Amino acid sequence: MGRRYDTISFLTDYGTVDEFVGVVKSVIRDIAHDVMVIDLTHEVPPFDIRAGSLTLARCISYVPTGVVLAVVDPAVGTDRRCIAIEVADGEGVLVGPDNGLLAPAVAMAGGAGRCVVLTNPEYQLTAPGATFAGRDIFAPAAAHLCIGVDLYELGDPIEADLLLPGVIPLPREEQGALVAEVLWIDRFGNCQLNVGPDEVSAMGEAIRITVGDTTGAPIVRVAKRSDSFFGLGTGALGLVTDSYGMLALALDRRSAALELEIGPHDQVVLEAIADENLGVGTPVTSPVNLRINR
Repeated sequence: MGRRYDTISFLTDYGTVDEFVGVVKSVIRDIAHDVMVIDLTHEVPPFDIRAGSLTLARCISYVPTGVVLAVVDPAVGTDRRCIAIEVADGEGVLVGPDNGLLAPAVAMAGGAGRCVVLTNPEYQLTAPGATFAGRDIFAPAAAHLCIGVDLYELGDPIEADLLLPGVIPLPREEQGALVAEVLWIDRFGNCQLNVGPDEVSAMGEAIRITVGDTTGAPIVRVAKRSDSFFGLGTGALGLVTDSYGMLALALDRRSAALELEIGPHDQVVLEAIADENLGVGTPVTSPVNLRINR
């Protein structure tokens, strides 16, 4: 018998219009009667693995000890692998598809311990079709882990470096400017960037923001640094250090995303006011590997 868990933290792109979330939770309840399921979100944009991985990475430091069940799985029904990964010396297990979704969260949790491909049919449901792995493979695996089934009983061991990495966009310097990318837009229209406050500390309290690239007419604004949304004042664009420690383009009680006409993946160039060079480029990305924690 393995360690028991009493909580499953659950994230998907299923939405709540269809019965998918309810069915998965019903499967869990039928196997692990006393487990608590915490819904992190089910509103990840459909098929958007990167958005799901970033959402999970934002959550991982706050989820309780237990199992994390994450499903954003556009390749469901193919030969892509279903996996489970231990983190933090067994304090947690992440269950989901091997498509990069889990990788940033695993890295933030200290790296991978034991990993398996979920191949044991004894701990799966008989599937009438191959397109609902959340119900037939991932939910039973998560539930059986909670009642003490050891990870290695669920399938075949695999080395973490054989799993697909996630891809996290990194900002880059170009001609004295910092070329960044919008990671996430929350429901208030705040636009989180892949930039921390230390990376713009030398630019001063007011920073030129250029949205768009050389193919169109860019929007150029000045944003002031602020510790709060209210501190921006009416109508002023700001760079606020958000609750995850990243910089976000924001307006007080208005949507910066609508004001600037931007969305996730869009480019944002930040530079000091004194620098008149507005060169732009494309942010680079960095693979996030599931480094083995032994």
